[in-house]
Amino acid sequence: MKKIIAFGASSSKDSINKQLATYAAGQFENATVEVLDLNDYEMPIFSIDLEAATGVPTLATDFFNKLGTADLLVISFAEHNGAYSAAFKNIFDWISRIHATTFQEKQTLIMATSPGPRGGSSVLEIAKNRLPFQGANVKGSFSLPSFNDNFDSKNGITNKELNNQLFEIIKSINL
Repeated sequence: MKKIIAFGASSSKDSINKQLATYAAGQFENATVEVLDLNDYEMPIFSIDLEAATGVPTLATDFFNKLGTADLLVISFAEHNGAYSAAFKNIFDWISRIHATTFQEKQTLIMATSPGPRGGSSVLEIAKNRLPFQGANVKGSFSLPSFNDNFDSKNGITNKELNNQLFEIIKSINL
């Protein structure tokens, strides 16, 4: 059985991106899903000086190793001021010090959502352009606009057209 690691790239305890990532990961057949919470990997803000003084935090190594156990990564990015959340960026900065191929050549589905009509499209573009340089084998991307209008915690994506778009991407990923 294949393993999926999913997470919302947000530290919000009620993260809509974590909900979306969990939903999407659950749509793959014959796979187990482990959902990570970025709050379990809270570390000091990355700096070269801190790394020189204390080394890479154990939590960074733990996160990197978790990614290594996956056959597929499902990441939904929160958009904070048009870019990654500080929580994700800090983890990303720390794990990039472990190995340049941070995402370890794993197949990756990247997504974003927001309460607004653009659905985190700015951060999704950043991720599409950046993650391949860090070893992500990006197999698809999906943006869910207006989360509160298009997602239900019990039923997932309620907009049939958007749900079909996601399912087409899922079907295209050879897991």
